[in-house]
Amino acid sequence: MKVEQISIFIENKSGRLAEVCGILGEAGVNIRALSLADTSDFGILRLIVKDSEKALKVLREHHFTVSKTDVIGVEVPDSPGGLSTILQILDQNNINVEYMYAFVERSGDNAVIIFRFDQVDDAIKALTKNGITILKSEKITSI
Repeated sequence: MKVEQISIFIENKSGRLAEVCGILGEAGVNIRALSLADTSDFGILRLIVKDSEKALKVLREHHFTVSKTDVIGVEVPDSPGGLSTILQILDQNNINVEYMYAFVERSGDNAVIIFRFDQVDDAIKALTKNGITILKSEKITSI
């Protein structure tokens, strides 16, 4: 149920994001979800891709600092209070959300959000125990 996310450290200057996307595109790596957090000097680009090993390899070959992290994709009811319900379950189980971002597609009537937790396995247990659907990696990374 865990999904591999790659994180790329990039300088906050014109063209760096385009360079990363160009490298991945030329390598045939499709980006399924992304998040970019920045400061005045640098950014962390987080990506969910179909082939994370290939993405890691080509980005390292181009001298980018890249790491891999486990995240999970959660179906969230696409209605007022849907996200609040998920966050309350996590809070009741003392699970901290480090960050989250939306996924580009829907799953039925639900939105999909990518979460990074300080306790990934505990989060999966708490959410599934409460009837929340955790998407398999294959579902998230399929085209």
